[in-house]
Order: sequence, then C-alpha cells, then structure tokens
Amino acid sequence: VQLQASGGGLVQSGNSLRLSCAASGFTLDNLDIGWFRQAPGKEREGVACIDSSDGNTYYRESVKGRFIISRENDKNTVYLQMNSLKPEDTAKYYCAADPPSCRTFLTIPVGDYWGKGTQVTVSS
Repeated sequence: VQLQASGGGLVQSGNSLRLSCAASGFTLDNLDIGWFRQAPGKEREGVACIDSSDGNTYYRESVKGRFIISRENDKNTVYLQMNSLKPEDTAKYYCAADPPSCRTFLTIPVGDYWGKGTQVTVSS
C-alpha cells in the first residue's frame, strides 16, 4: 500500500504546476483524498480535498480560484492543478487518503495513508 506524490519543481511566480498522487496496492476511487503542504518551520496546512461520495471539492482560502483538485479513477490518480503560483505556495506537498472527512481536512490535515511528498518552489 503506497501513495506517491509527484510533479513538483521550481517555477517562477505566476506559473503553473500539476501534481499527481498515484496509489499502488489499493484503489482511490472510493476514498476522500486530500493534499496538504508543509514548509520548513511551519505547520502542516490542508490545501484541498475531494470527496469520494459526491465529488465535492474543498480548498483553503488562500488557494481558492487558483488550485483545482480532480481525480481520474481509471488511472487511480488524483491531481492538484496549481495555477498563478505565488512564493508563499512554496512547500513540500503531500497527498493523503481517507481523512476523517474532507470538511475537517483543511484544518486537521490527516489521513490513513500518505506517502513521500513532492517539493514545490516558487521564485519571485
């Protein structure tokens, strides 16, 4: 059972990145999936979450209108499209599966499974 986040990199402010969260050993389509991030010296932040039952999506205020979470069940993958990136988005990004709920994930970003993150660095 493994989750792997990928797609990070170094970009200039205003550019875009798409992160992928791929699972092996289990299927994601019946699980809520969230993305959280953590910068050095800062607390973990819930960024976005997608509900498995109704497809509803949830975003922290600072990324609303810029980030889009989506899922592709036939690829067993969840994505985080990040547009108009800002230096304050710089962090290591992780995906987490099966949080207690998407509604609480943004404030308490935990899940039953998560893997190694992917670094996103946005230069000004």
